[in-house]
Amino acid sequence: MFTVEQIEQAHERVKSGADFPKYIQEIKALGVTTFETWVKDSHTDYFGENDYQTSSQPQYEELSIAATNQSEAFKQYLKTHQRGETDYYTFCQHCAETGIEKWIVSLQQMTCTYYDQAGNEILVEQIPGY
Repeated sequence: MFTVEQIEQAHERVKSGADFPKYIQEIKALGVTTFETWVKDSHTDYFGENDYQTSSQPQYEELSIAATNQSEAFKQYLKTHQRGETDYYTFCQHCAETGIEKWIVSLQQMTCTYYDQAGNEILVEQIPGY
């Protein structure tokens, strides 16, 4: 099975949202089926076959997540990030500011779904290239 270290090595090559599709291909090849990233500290829970699970450590000091989601502002920040205009930490700050608590990536459905603190789906995106 895969390790957090293998995933982090792949993630080191991600400089912006524009690099995300290649990262997804790499970790899927490692055996990751789903992952859930928490905006507050960017720790991620990774899931594989046969109930395999592992988690990363927090990546930064905890951010405060806005209680109310601002979905339109979030979507604009996401587009900016996907064009490669912001780094990962800035994107996470924007998520927190607009009420995004986490995102879940399904490598089976090739989707990335963003959620607010109430568990509402804010946006479901198809991963580019699939």
